Amino acid sequence: MSLRAIFLLLSLLVLRPLLATPRALQPVDSAVNGVQVRRPAQARLQALRQQRELQYEEEAPVVDTSQSLWRRFLRWISNWYQTPAYKNGWRYIIYGGFLAAFVFIVLRLLQVDLTGAFGRAPRRATLSYTAEADDIYAPDFMARLAAAEESGNYRLAVRLGFLSVLKQLTDRGLLDWRPEKTNADYIAEMPPNALRPAFITVARQFEYAWYGEWELSPAQYAEVRAAQVGLITKVPQTVAR
Repeated sequence: MSLRAIFLLLSLLVLRPLLATPRALQPVDSAVNGVQVRRPAQARLQALRQQRELQYEEEAPVVDTSQSLWRRFLRWISNWYQTPAYKNGWRYIIYGGFLAAFVFIVLRLLQVDLTGAFGRAPRRATLSYTAEADDIYAPDFMARLAAAEESGNYRLAVRLGFLSVLKQLTDRGLLDWRPEKTNADYIAEMPPNALRPAFITVARQFEYAWYGEWELSPAQYAEVRAAQVGLITKVPQTVAR
């Protein structure tokens, strides 16, 4: 037998079940097979329908409004990223803003002074003065005050003038001057008399000029010095009462 004949024989064996005409299904006769169909009573079916365990209806899911709003916002952002306005311009503005914020944070962490980059840096007068020179009983104390006024170093003059006020109050027994004391200590120590408000004003002017690096004009220094001299003038009158 040739190979061709063998191939045809095998093809017929494989395709014969597919080419055969299907037989029509015959209905099953329950009476012939001995099967008896039984149906439950309507009352029983109604009782089963009312049982909770047999209720298979799924409850509607609870929608979280906040989550829904957040998802809608994220969807709006995502869609906005695809718009021509963002691709052609807004993304460069956003990138620039993030870059500027990053540079600013780095400079702040490095404690870099940014005032000089955006304007004139504040002038700081060079003062050849130390805390050891605060001796109010030094013989050249008033001479140094006059020298500071003559040279236009009004910040130093305000400090020396305030020390002269402390000297007068100490000499009159109203204060106890000590180099380690602060102005808050002197204000708390000052008696509640007519000199107290004037002393608080003079102390605040000194702090603003010295620690706040206030560069006074000649007119401003004259006003501050007048307040100091006025307080010193009132000291004998207040103590005599």
